[in-house]
Amino acid sequence: MSVIQGIRAVIDKTVGFMQYSTMITGTMERNLDLTEIINGEEIMGPSPFFKHQRIVSKLHLTIGQYVKKNMLGEVHIYPLDVIFDEGVNRLQPDILFIRKENLSIAKDWIRGVPDMVCEIISPGSYEMDTAVKKAIYEKYRVPEYWIVMPEPQTIEILTIESDKYKLHSVAAFEGVVTSKVIEGLQVNVNDIFE
Repeated sequence: MSVIQGIRAVIDKTVGFMQYSTMITGTMERNLDLTEIINGEEIMGPSPFFKHQRIVSKLHLTIGQYVKKNMLGEVHIYPLDVIFDEGVNRLQPDILFIRKENLSIAKDWIRGVPDMVCEIISPGSYEMDTAVKKAIYEKYRVPEYWIVMPEPQTIEILTIESDKYKLHSVAAFEGVVTSKVIEGLQVNVNDIFE
């Protein structure tokens, strides 16, 4: 099958992404796959809006510089699979942090529980990010979960206590949030949303 025929097959939806990737590369690589597996169901997410990516960039830069300066671990951005349970829960958080002592979970993808995940709420993702994904992160005991809401310019940081997420820090507009997991990290909310 030629490349053109392969592309037509995808357009016609007669083959899946993995088959298409195999036709093109000869391997089972998943290049640019925005599919998550949530509670056993494959869900294809849309590409993010500019405003969403601006927030991701600013937050990644802020957290990343702090983590690097203090040699705490690594910070990564979407799309990078976090595989909690193969075939059941494979999510792609907008930002994730792994402490240096836990970097063994970083393999082809992240296979295990990161120390922090962050989701930026987009139009239409509120329920998915604040309920569905929150429940999954809680189930696998991700120590810290950041929920970033562009409207009303708020950042909430949840931490695991007695198997449940509890609000650790919240700020809006001019306020500052403080991480528990990334010790000493404080983020000025206005810097992220300006």
